[in-house]
Amino acid sequence: MTKQSLLKGTIILTIGALITRILGFANGIVMANVLGPEGVGLIMMAMPVTGLLITLTTLGLPVAISKLVAEAEVKNDPQRVKKILIVSLTTTSVIGILLMGGALIGAKVLASIFLTDQRAYYSLLAVIPIIPIIAVSSVIKGYFRGKQNMTPIALSQVIEQFSRIGFIFLFVQWLLPYGLEFAAAGAVLSGIIGEAFSLLYLMSAFKWFKRRRFSFRQPFSKVDKGKRVFFDLMHTGLPTTGNGLIHSLIGVIQPILITQSLAIAGVGTALATQQFGIVMGFVIPLLMLPGFVTNSLSIPLIPAISEAKEQNATGLIHKRTQQSIRIALIVGVPSSLVLWLFADQLTTVIYNSPEAAILLKMMAPFHLLQYFRIPLQAVITGLGKANLVMVNDLIANAAKLAFIFLLASRPDFGIYGVCLGISASVILGTLLHFATISKLVGFRFVPGDFIKVGLSGAIMGFVGHGTFDYLSTVTTNQILLLCASVFVTMLTYLLLLLFLGVIKLRLKR
Repeated sequence: MTKQSLLKGTIILTIGALITRILGFANGIVMANVLGPEGVGLIMMAMPVTGLLITLTTLGLPVAISKLVAEAEVKNDPQRVKKILIVSLTTTSVIGILLMGGALIGAKVLASIFLTDQRAYYSLLAVIPIIPIIAVSSVIKGYFRGKQNMTPIALSQVIEQFSRIGFIFLFVQWLLPYGLEFAAAGAVLSGIIGEAFSLLYLMSAFKWFKRRRFSFRQPFSKVDKGKRVFFDLMHTGLPTTGNGLIHSLIGVIQPILITQSLAIAGVGTALATQQFGIVMGFVIPLLMLPGFVTNSLSIPLIPAISEAKEQNATGLIHKRTQQSIRIALIVGVPSSLVLWLFADQLTTVIYNSPEAAILLKMMAPFHLLQYFRIPLQAVITGLGKANLVMVNDLIANAAKLAFIFLLASRPDFGIYGVCLGISASVILGTLLHFATISKLVGFRFVPGDFIKVGLSGAIMGFVGHGTFDYLSTVTTNQILLLCASVFVTMLTYLLLLLFLGVIKLRLKR
């Protein structure tokens, strides 16, 4: 298996993530139009509980595996790689099966405690079988990340979305006559099937590679005891698990806190579920859509930083950190501007929910910092300081809950207070990650890139606004108007980056 560079791995994952996001948006459009905000809200309420179970199952091992495998590759130690896989697969498989059984038995109790709308119980029940699937697939993905080969991961993501979109029409239409709650559960079930197909592909890709490089014919008894490997995995895995637990617990608490805060502000349960569905099911996915580039970057960045740290190459750590910041800046600025400029058209055309536009406009400028937060988190983890990521996220999420309660419970803020609380968490979390990296290895600020990209973004914004105003006098077709305006806006931005030398084309003669 050919080792891929940081840039090549990012590009492969970005292409896969782009396809995945497009297909995911197709799923989102189906759910928004068939289930409506209320049905989407039911799905969003069940997902955090499942996220908590998945976090407990994986124990942060995918990140730890990628880090340890990358370090073992530097030392050319395939036997250690074998131990890492055996210990990881055994641990996650056993925990996954036990947790799935416990969750199925205690589903009613979980629903009564964590779900503010009991109709979401069926969505919770439908998603529980994903636990053992994720348990195995996360280990295999961590292995490929450590090997710095991102192709199988990208292909598995595409397969998962194709499978999901193929079944969502079937299940939603079949179950909708029985009630909205059953249709929402059907949409969730389509995702489980997609994950299963993704796992089958990953297992086949792993088996093919295993035959080419090494095998597991050697019985477990002949392999040295894996206690040391287990402890090494836990050194990174437990802080990552702690961070995952924080996010999962916040995800579980957040729907309850939001709906209860809105109730204090005088909003009824059904309307609160709708508003929660609009924010978490419509606005957040739009904000996260362009982030697939930085998400893709963060995956190979962890083993790349770990490899550089193992080699004591501080200069290489700085270089890769700067590369990640540069990519985040180039992607984040136009993404935030497009979402802010065309919020009305995006929420209307995609979700038929124009009321979501004001919330999107409110959050888009602050969400720019999220594009930096993800790769910065990967750098800190790659440096072996996953515990600091956990602390930073704990502080940021605690602040988010406090802001949500204080603002959303006020009648003059309501759902707007939820958006402000989430945005405050993004700002605080990113600043804490910046401060952490500065303390660990130093951070070299390059003002030239920020000035050039900022100038390009400002000009792009004026051109985009002018283009939309002009085209509005030519056509009333909202889809055509939106696509043409976004295309001209992004083309302007790209040309400016080329002109200012932020992006350089190297033509071979």
